[in-house]
Amino acid sequence: MLDTPAVQRLRYVRQLGHAFLVYPGATHTRLEHALGTYHLARRSLAMLDEQGGDGGRAASEDGLLIKLAALLHDVGHYPFSHALEEAGFPSHEGLAARHLGTPALKAALESFRLPALGSRLLELIQGKSTSPLAGLIAGSLDLDKVEYLTRDAWMCGVPYGAIDADRLLTSLTVVGSGDGGLRVGIHEKGISALESLLFSKYQMYRNVYWHHAVRSATAMFKRLVTTAVRAGVVTHEMVALAGDDDLTHELMSKDRTGLARALRDRHLAKRVLDIPATELPATPPDWTAGDPGLVTMVEDALARELAVAAGTVFLDFPAKPAMLTVDLPVVRRDGRVESITADHSAEPMGLPRVSAELYRSARRLRLFSLETVTVNPGTLVGLVMREAPEVIRMVQEGKALLG
Repeated sequence: MLDTPAVQRLRYVRQLGHAFLVYPGATHTRLEHALGTYHLARRSLAMLDEQGGDGGRAASEDGLLIKLAALLHDVGHYPFSHALEEAGFPSHEGLAARHLGTPALKAALESFRLPALGSRLLELIQGKSTSPLAGLIAGSLDLDKVEYLTRDAWMCGVPYGAIDADRLLTSLTVVGSGDGGLRVGIHEKGISALESLLFSKYQMYRNVYWHHAVRSATAMFKRLVTTAVRAGVVTHEMVALAGDDDLTHELMSKDRTGLARALRDRHLAKRVLDIPATELPATPPDWTAGDPGLVTMVEDALARELAVAAGTVFLDFPAKPAMLTVDLPVVRRDGRVESITADHSAEPMGLPRVSAELYRSARRLRLFSLETVTVNPGTLVGLVMREAPEVIRMVQEGKALLG
């Protein structure tokens, strides 16, 4: 499996995209992360097997499937991490089917002689599996999170990713679900470790993943690639199969925007405005993160309004509503099974009750520009608080967006 081109490509895809422009050590790759997730899967399966009962049976029946899914869960990733998914490209989970069907990887899967192995792996990767152990691959306590938070923090040199992985893994169990099936849960003794994982995730988004310079580079990269695709300089197919350096070389050799060279030389767009989401109304419209085409239209309209070149102004308001979502059964010390969700938290766990405010405090509305401009904060807030149809109408009619 490891020696197939589809998996080896991950050796050339950085885990954190352009974060290395801010944190020089953040050059680790998707392959390292995949190997780490595979290692955690092996440990988790061993723990469940030792428990016996439902967990032991599930580990015995689906163990190979879970290990392969852990190794291959990121096989569909684009160059530079999640940036292109933000730009409207299909999700990496969706692209996994293409890679699982490549000749070498398909042959490797067929060598296991398990019925429908490829489709079962795809269901796990895409979060659609009915396996009792599906939560180890996609869920509130999936091994992906445990691995990347720890590795990312270590490689970036920040103290935010401290997770008691040993406590989490030894707390795993398999319990009955409401529909009569089985699912991954956690013993009550692991709740504090689960809270530390969720809080680490909040801290990493606030301080690393959504760092202002990382977001500036991400915004520039999104504009660079989408412009190149529209111009026919690169194709979706080429982008989906490339590594970071392959795509960078191709873009630099054909780019007419200057963004490829600017990124290469770390000439990043500077913050014009940086507004905490806590200073905005509680429920701003979601077009700023959910409609990349409209964001591009708005950026070009803002550039005209500010009398600067098109493609030099970037609006950024990243969103991840499920950042701190929890949906997990917890086994009490007396054997009772309760559910931890945003609406109902087991008594010892308080983080879900404040997750909405933590999420808001992690988000920031930013306007970046490669040229010096001045914008009144209130006018930008007024713009992003408008609903998408109104913003589209204003752009089409040539009305001032910052008026």
